[in-house]
Amino acid sequence: MIRFILLQNRSGKTRLSKWYTAYEEDEREKIKQEVHRMITTRESKYTNFIEWRKYKIVYRRYAGLYFSFCIDLNDNDLAYLENIHLLVEVLDHYFGNVCELDLVFNFHKVYMAIDELFLAGEVQETSKPVVLQRLSAIEAQE
Repeated sequence: MIRFILLQNRSGKTRLSKWYTAYEEDEREKIKQEVHRMITTRESKYTNFIEWRKYKIVYRRYAGLYFSFCIDLNDNDLAYLENIHLLVEVLDHYFGNVCELDLVFNFHKVYMAIDELFLAGEVQETSKPVVLQRLSAIEAQE
């Protein structure tokens, strides 16, 4: 199960966060700082998986953004690494070469894409064409 999703830039600014587990606001800020510190100081020769508390952080860097998922210890690391890539592909296709500013100014669309991929911390859909079709249908209704 996914506990939370963080999209952070290299300087530590959290551009988007999705929480599937309840945390107090001050605890969330501590988690964001701690996760950012762990993944940015880690050398690139190491894997994209970090054991953290009772969970695992699976992350991947795309340009200047870090996509981080906190998952249970017994979950499949590589499956979630693929889900990060799927999320980026969906966002890239949806926005047409997505950039950090797209995430900032169209955060509601990013949340919509995340909600189509993940439901209550579990993977809901893994087909990129299906997700893009649903996003287009939702956008047509607006």
